[in-house]
Amino acid sequence: MLTIDSIKELLKEHVGDRLKIIAQAGRKRKIEHFGVLKEVYPAVFIVDLDKESDSFERISYSYRDVLTKDIELIFSE
Repeated sequence: MLTIDSIKELLKEHVGDRLKIIAQAGRKRKIEHFGVLKEVYPAVFIVDLDKESDSFERISYSYRDVLTKDIELIFSE
């Protein structure tokens, strides 16, 4: 079972890795972002987004977003 602490630890292991973020943008709409996991803080984590696919450079999410499945993270292998 996932917890906030286990999500933090998992993300710490992936700092610097490329990932795809699928975020809920409504009941039936999802938004995809691509970037690199840049930093992990006690309450949030930061992703530097690909410049060609997004209009902003950086985005932050809370660990609760992952826990409640408001966002899905898929790391590149």
